This record gives sequence, structure tokens and C-alpha cells, in this order.
Amino acid sequence: MIRARCSAALGAVILALALGGCAGTFDEYPEDARVAVERFTELLNKRDADNAAKLTAQPGSAVIALRQVFDGLRKGAPDFRLTQFIPLGKGEGIFALQGGWKFGPDRNWTYDAQGTVRKLATGWRISWDPTIVVPKLDNSRTVHLVKAYAPPTPVVKDGLGQTLMTEQIIDVVRLDPTRITNPVATTDALAKAIEPIAPVITGESLRAQLAAAQGKPVVAVNLRQDDFAVLEPDIAPIPGVVTQAQPRLIAADRRIQSPMLDALRTAWQENRDRTAGWAVQLSGLDGHPIANLAGQLGAPAPDVSATLDPHWQRAAQDAVNYVGNPTAVVVIRPATGAVVAAAENNAASANESMAFAGLAPIGGTSELLRTAAANIAHKPPQNVSLDEITQAARMFGLGVDFELNGLDKVSSRIPAPGTDEVRGGGRTNDIQASPYGMAIFTAAIANGRITPPMIEVGRPATTSAASTPLPAKAVDQLRGLIGGGGYITTTGGQGWLLANTGELAFALYVENPDSRETLIQAAKRIFHPEPDS
Repeated sequence: MIRARCSAALGAVILALALGGCAGTFDEYPEDARVAVERFTELLNKRDADNAAKLTAQPGSAVIALRQVFDGLRKGAPDFRLTQFIPLGKGEGIFALQGGWKFGPDRNWTYDAQGTVRKLATGWRISWDPTIVVPKLDNSRTVHLVKAYAPPTPVVKDGLGQTLMTEQIIDVVRLDPTRITNPVATTDALAKAIEPIAPVITGESLRAQLAAAQGKPVVAVNLRQDDFAVLEPDIAPIPGVVTQAQPRLIAADRRIQSPMLDALRTAWQENRDRTAGWAVQLSGLDGHPIANLAGQLGAPAPDVSATLDPHWQRAAQDAVNYVGNPTAVVVIRPATGAVVAAAENNAASANESMAFAGLAPIGGTSELLRTAAANIAHKPPQNVSLDEITQAARMFGLGVDFELNGLDKVSSRIPAPGTDEVRGGGRTNDIQASPYGMAIFTAAIANGRITPPMIEVGRPATTSAASTPLPAKAVDQLRGLIGGGGYITTTGGQGWLLANTGELAFALYVENPDSRETLIQAAKRIFHPEPDS
């Protein structure tokens, strides 16, 4: 229990009144005054900002403050009680409250507050003062319930046990359209200023961002502090550019670029939140913290052990950067389901991550499914139905949901077996997958069973799919088709290369590849990387 004590002024006033007899007595004092204060506390306890504000002398100011308090303290349960009421005359009185909030088990906050009630033409009204509901609150401050993290700040370790990601201060560079007078000049100037660090960001792309935001500020780029220090002289004078320093989890080695890092940020944050404490925090209108009014630190959070291997990640990034068309690759260790690398080039990163969420027709890889279905059904491949193909796909992990902390993505999508769509003669091209989904499929072939993927050591995805041995003859046949050099297809403009080295399984996707050679050369860069890549 944490108590925030207000000044002793009310107590002194009460004592003076009691001894001096200068106030009206309870017998001659209108009971309506006390009723108004009691009603006010009841409405606070109901989180009824609108009606509580109407009982104040400044309902407009009070309702804004009360709504912010209730929103800022989220689902906290208020517990206000009238503890003392003293009449000062027939038209005025003072009162004392015990304020309280319950934020969950062993998360309670109580404090003392005081106020004045006066008789106005509209009736008895509380003289509005934000400190009646929250100590030290005023019109230039807001209050929030926040998580309180104990030091030290955890880091993310890579698959080799080395530091992969740390929380660092970055500078967020935003464009505020309300401060821009010449959009073309501003966006072109900013693109030129950040070109050494972010060459793919152009004036045209920034203008497209602004148009899509419909008048709201947009983030142009996030810069490491050392980069920002160099670029700031060129960035700062540009009209409409606003910068703000923020803590963020980023890769310790700037060469590591992967859509997997976003998933690890989510996992890292959830890891911190599991051990976090709490705090009632006062902030300025700019959002910067001023003081904590109550709370308790949690326990230090452990480091996160990621499955990403920096060697394979740098090689995978080099492979996708080799290709001009949108390209992505995901590499999985079949025995454990560990995702050791995920990469995509700039052309593939325009919208949502292609590696994990970029569903595309599986193209010629459908022949692998047809082969498996034929083997399982004991039929010639040409006689296998789409229903049988989709059932085989699910056995090998396609169309299966995997719920993974930080990476809850739809890895593949297939027509449901037995549906009218399938019975009506749908096409295998209706089966779609991301490189992530196809890597899970390839890993299942390599391992002989579905192995749930994971990006954190010891925390595999949950799934309803049974991890039981797959039909041995079908597995052996698919392994033979993939072989040592991989299975390559460019059917229908969908370039897929699936490979299994025994230790690793990977799926490489290229949108509209020039030829099979494009995929082969990209794959070589993964398994025969250049020095230092």
C-alpha cells in the first residue's frame, strides 16, 4: 500500500474551526452540500467523468481532466471515500477524501486529497482542482499507468550466444504536414540528406507516405545516434521535419538486416512484460515523464535466446540482394524447427514482410504435393484429385496454423479438404505459401515429420497439427526429388528453390525470375558465401 500524503493544511483548518467556532454548525448547514460531495465520489468510483464533471464549478475543464485520468489509469478500479466534511458557513464547506485505485493483486494506491464545495446559482458545486482526483495533477500534466522495468535491460542473444540486439537510443525522423509549406522541396531535401544511410527512400516515396497518411505525421526514417549526429546539420533546417530520440531494440551489428528482428522485438517486449512492475506516472503534455506517484519495480527480465545464426543470416541477405526482383528466403534447422535466417531484398520489403507473410502461388512445387498425394493414395499422379493434394499438403505442414510468440503469421493457405471449392475442380495454383511456409514444408520432408518452428530457443510454435512420422515412402520420394541440388521451378512466374542439406532446409522465392539460373546463383551465395559476408 502506497500513500501520497497531501499537506497538513486541511487538518490545521479543521482544528482551528473546531476550537474557534467560526464556522456554521451541522444543524444549520444544508445537507445538500454533503450530498453533492458524496455523489461526486460515487460518480468517480463509477468512472463517470461526464456526470462527475457536472458537479464541479468548471465542468468543461473537469471533464477533460477526468476523462484523461480514467483513460490513463486504464482499467484501474477507483475507490474514493469521503472521510471528513466541515462547514465554513451556509454557502461553503471543505472536505477530505481518501483516494484509492486498485490495479490488480497487490497493486494498490491510496492517498489523501482535499477540496472545497460552494453554493452557486446552479446548486452546490465542487471547486474544481485536478489534485482532488490525482496528487500533483494540473492542466499541464497527464497521468498514466505504465509498466516499471527493473534494471538491467535484457538483450537478445543470437544462436551462437553472442549479443544480437540491444536497446539503444535512436532518432525518429518524422514529416509533419502541418509544418510543410512546399511538400516537393521538403521531401526531396530530406531524401537527399538521408541518402548516405537510406538510399532507397526517395522524395517520391516520402510524398506517397504523406498522401496515404491523410494529414497525419509520418515516420520517414529511424537513425542510429551516430548516423544522426553526422546527418543532423542537413536534416534539422528542412521545414516540416521533426526529430525525436527514443529507446528501441536494434541489431548490435548493422550488417544484420532481417524481418525476423521485428518478431524478436515483439518477443523481447513480451519477455520484459512478464516480469514488469507498475507505476503511476505524471507526464508533461509532450509525453515526457515528470515523476512517478506510486508503483513498484518488477524483477529483472532474462535475456532472450534467439535462433538466428549471424553467419547464415549474412549469407542469406547477400543472396537476396543479388537479385533485382522481389526475393526472400527462410532457412530452418529441421531437427529443431529453429529459424536460423530470414532475409528479403528492398524490392520485397515495400509492404508487409515477404519472407513471413508474402503469400504467393506455389507454382511448380505443386508437383511435389501431387507426388506425395499419389504415393499416399496409391494412384498414378495424373489421377490424384485436388482434395487428395490438399490433404497431403496439410500432412506436410502447408495450410497449418502455427502460433508463435512474436511471429503469428499465416504461413500458407490452401482450400480446405472436402469443400465445394476442392470438389468443384479447383486448381493447385489456389495453394499459396510464403517462403516461411515453404521452409516449414521442406523441413518436414527433411525431418520426416512436422517440426513446429521457433525463433526463441526452447519456445516452439503451438499448433493443432500432429507431429507424428510422415508416410516413409512419400518422404523418401520427396527427398529424392529435392536432392542435393534442390528442387527448382519457375512455373507461372513463381520462382521457387527448395533445398535440404541435412542440417538445414531452406525455401527461396523470386518473383518473376529471369531464369532458373537466377535462383541457382542466389542459392550458391548462401552455401558458398563471399568472405566476410
